[in-house]
Amino acid sequence: MATVGTAMARITFFETEEWERDYLKRQLKGHALQFIDGHLGVKSASKASTSDAVGIFIYSPIDAKILSKLPKCRLIATMSTGFDHIDLKACKKRGVAVCNVPSYGENTVAEHAFALILSISRKIPQSAERAKHGDFTLEGLRGFDLKGRTIGILGTGKIGRHVIRMAKGFEMNVVAYDAFPDKLEAKELGFTYASFNKLLERSDVISLHLPLIPSTKHIIGAKAFGKMKRGCVLINTARGALVDTHALLAALKDGTVSYAGLDVLEEECEIKEEKELLSAAFARTCDLKTVLENHLLLNHPRVIITPHNAFNSQEALERILDTTAQNISSFFGGRAINAV
Repeated sequence: MATVGTAMARITFFETEEWERDYLKRQLKGHALQFIDGHLGVKSASKASTSDAVGIFIYSPIDAKILSKLPKCRLIATMSTGFDHIDLKACKKRGVAVCNVPSYGENTVAEHAFALILSISRKIPQSAERAKHGDFTLEGLRGFDLKGRTIGILGTGKIGRHVIRMAKGFEMNVVAYDAFPDKLEAKELGFTYASFNKLLERSDVISLHLPLIPSTKHIIGAKAFGKMKRGCVLINTARGALVDTHALLAALKDGTVSYAGLDVLEEECEIKEEKELLSAAFARTCDLKTVLENHLLLNHPRVIITPHNAFNSQEALERILDTTAQNISSFFGGRAINAV
């Protein structure tokens, strides 16, 4: 049992749902837990003034002023991958450690990407809609096999590698592009690296798994579509702005892209952490329905759009809590992990 001196650790959590509270209580038995509705701010910080640690999400900015109201705090555990809402210099100055959740949904997002691929290859939405109305005719529902097709993976990080493993299971040929290729990984997983242009030329399916940085914005634009194999399927579960929407519409119109499966759209509000899509705070600041309701892709007959839901599995959300609990237990057990 982790302790602080001879006493159990006092931990205050902000920005948690009821089910998360129950889960954390089970994971952190032996500690004294307190849960505060809403985010950590100047006013609510007084409620954690005697806490040894605080658990937060991205809507709880931590700066010197907040830290001054947490005199006994030794650890900030953010339940997010990003930590730019925390003033690390101020924490270091006060001797407060900070830990995060480096990853939690690699296989989850990869599975959603493949769900989109299969929905397209076997025309699942159209088939289900037709059957729902008692129509069991097959006209227009002929799909295509994935076996023997070439899938191009843009980005071979943790998510991209999961997609590669799944593609190999379907006996697809895998070609990948990454700014930092890992040739040993390629040998072990049985795929080949290619230049960006060669990947576009060879792929029947292209799946995006890149971060959104200045160099990758609109990486799939008019120029890229012009090099693609005709009839390509485009899948994007990463960030909407990787794809130029107007160029995609043109590519769908001229047949360069036969189908697109999108979990993200260019016009989405800025999203730092997928989990914030589940929060009431995000809903107050960004109405995705209003932003997207007139989106030209929404009703396109050859586009499947899901509402940035690829990350959203019970297991992925539990992994966030598991890692947070492990971070806290390890810290008070004398071995800090996932420190930033």
